[in-house]
Amino acid sequence: MSGNREFANRRLHSLLGVVPIGVFLIQHLTVNHFATRGEEAFNNAAHFMENLPFRYFLEIFVIFLPLLYHAIYGIYIAFTAKNNVGRFGYFRNWMFLLQRVTGIITLVFIAWHVWETRIAAMFGAEVNFDMMESILSNPVSLVFYIVGVLSAIFHFSNGLWSFAVSWGITVTPKSQLVSTYVTIGIFVLLSIVGLRAIFAFV
Repeated sequence: MSGNREFANRRLHSLLGVVPIGVFLIQHLTVNHFATRGEEAFNNAAHFMENLPFRYFLEIFVIFLPLLYHAIYGIYIAFTAKNNVGRFGYFRNWMFLLQRVTGIITLVFIAWHVWETRIAAMFGAEVNFDMMESILSNPVSLVFYIVGVLSAIFHFSNGLWSFAVSWGITVTPKSQLVSTYVTIGIFVLLSIVGLRAIFAFV
C-alpha cells in the first residue's frame, strides 16, 4: 500500500513539475524578457500579468500550492535518494545528482525572489523595471539571480527527461537519447532567454 502511495506521489510530483510549474516558468521568463525591449515594454507586460482576471485564485491554486507540494516532496526525494556518482560516473547519474542539487538551489532562490518582489508588493512596493534594476545593481544579487535562474531552468529541463521516462513517453534507449538532446536544447534556449532578461536590468 505504501509503495502505491509513493508511486502516486512521485507521479504527481513529476506532473506538477511540468504542468503547471514548468509552464509558469516559461511564462515568467517570457514576461521578464520584455525587459530587453526597454523599461516601458517590461512594465506593460508586468502590469498585464498583474491585472489578469482571477489573479489571486490563479496564483494560489495554479502556482503556489502546486509549487509547495513539488518543493516539499522534492526535498524528501533529495534527502532520501542514493547518489552513486562516486562509483558510477555515468552521464545520467550526474544528471540525477544535479537534479537534486538544483532543486534545493531553486527552492532557496524562489523563496528569496518571492520575498523581494511579491511580499514587498503587499507592503506597497511596485513590481516594475526600477525594482528589478535596483535589486540587480548589487553584484551579489546579480550572481545569485544568475545561479538561481540557471538552476531553475536546468531543474525544469532535466525534469522533462525524467517526466518522459516515468510517464512511459520515452521507453527505448533511442527515444531517451533523443529526449536528452531535446532537453539540452530546451535548457540552452531558455537559459539565453533568462540571461538576456537579467542583463537587460543591469
